[in-house]
Amino acid sequence: MQTNHFNLNRRQFAKSAAVACAGVALGGLPAAAQAPARKIKLGLDNFAVRDLGWNASQLIDYAASLKTDSLFITDLKPETFENFSDSYLKDLKSKAADKGLQIQLGSWSICPTSKTFKKDWGTAEEHLTLGLRMAKALGSPVFRAVLGSREDRTTPGGIEARIDDTVKVLKASRSRALDAGVKIAIENHAGDMQAWELVTLIEAAGKDYVGVNLDSGNAAWTLEDPLESLEILGPYALTTSLRDDMIWEYEDGAKVQWTAMGEGCLDLKAYFKRFAELCPGVPVHIETISGFAVDFPYLKPEFWKVWPKARAKDFAKFVALAKRGKPLPPFRAPDKKANQEYQKAELEHSLKYCKEVLGLGLRV
Repeated sequence: MQTNHFNLNRRQFAKSAAVACAGVALGGLPAAAQAPARKIKLGLDNFAVRDLGWNASQLIDYAASLKTDSLFITDLKPETFENFSDSYLKDLKSKAADKGLQIQLGSWSICPTSKTFKKDWGTAEEHLTLGLRMAKALGSPVFRAVLGSREDRTTPGGIEARIDDTVKVLKASRSRALDAGVKIAIENHAGDMQAWELVTLIEAAGKDYVGVNLDSGNAAWTLEDPLESLEILGPYALTTSLRDDMIWEYEDGAKVQWTAMGEGCLDLKAYFKRFAELCPGVPVHIETISGFAVDFPYLKPEFWKVWPKARAKDFAKFVALAKRGKPLPPFRAPDKKANQEYQKAELEHSLKYCKEVLGLGLRV
């Protein structure tokens, strides 16, 4: 069943490509008639094709081949960047500009007490300082960072303490961010903060230099309807890492499986209509992460120990969304090459859907 799911995705992708070549989109109508252009930049988050192991130059070539407007590189790994020198980074910026691309940059946890924090780039402040310098050299108006993951909700003091620790790091870096002309985009990441909790972090740090990297998939990991999360975080959004969600009920609560755009239960046309209104000028980056479901057993009392302040109205909308979903089969790649092909197929299908059905992207 797992291998068949992969083959089905490939068949669907090939079929949709053939239909597009014939000048016809879903529903038998010309693509232009179905998807009025929204004048929203469309790009990819390199985590979507993480198993390819491509460096920044290769990622630029790939993004350009897909006719995207933006490339979001969300890690500082040595496999991605040969070095961190300004001259090397400016060469990458020039290469991207020659291909009509803007690069945006990101990295990982800047919360020193998060379970996900790594000392690969020094202290939290040193990590943020490096990221801001690199973003400036690359011409990125933002530097994406995260607090942590849902595990941080179980740490001493809970997520509130981790928010406080992150705010301290941000405030210590305020002048560097302002001097560089780069804003820090904190993501709602891996179940760490609900939308309203992330807003408290931004307001405490200062929205003149801190905003949001909006992630629709992660909203479902905090028991939120992604459209409701957009309503709260949209006014603070600086950039995005987006994917579709399939959410369905099971005996203990609900399961969430991230998936390619158009294959989940989100009303993406409504989502991007509102996105255009709330997030003018903000690019859409597709970050497909597919093939597995995560359980949220909210019908068990112990589940709520880490969600003491979850808001009833937000949770009710999540449950309503789960009632509309249906189970998706999992996918496990038989080998590395199959996984690489699967990641590319999920991303490329999503970009195609965004262009032809949702009217995203500036380049046809």
